[in-house]
Amino acid sequence: QVQLVESGGGLVQAGGSLRLSCAASGRTFSTYAMGWFRQAPGKEREFVAAISTSGGTTYYGDSVKGRFTITRDNAKNTVYLQIDSLKPEDTSVYYCAAGRSSFQLRGGVSINYWGQGTQVTVSS
Repeated sequence: QVQLVESGGGLVQAGGSLRLSCAASGRTFSTYAMGWFRQAPGKEREFVAAISTSGGTTYYGDSVKGRFTITRDNAKNTVYLQIDSLKPEDTSVYYCAAGRSSFQLRGGVSINYWGQGTQVTVSS
């Protein structure tokens, strides 16, 4: 069993930056690919980013490429999402997810665990 706890969300002005963190419990963190998704009110969940177990492979959603960066620290059981150049349309609840493959996470499938989410609100 893996528990995921997100943090780092908040209210920020457009153009600003945030770093989200997702801390995982358990000893098997390094065996999971990790990802971030987001969901805005009234919209479907959207893939944001995914990273392989080693951190050597990353994927990004088209709407965030060039502005978001996913990294992980297996020694700290934590995955991060650096968000730069925030836009009002980035306003969403951001969820951390764990799966067996970063490729599958990109497709939104085979997700083993979800976090509870952290709210990001971007004001214009």
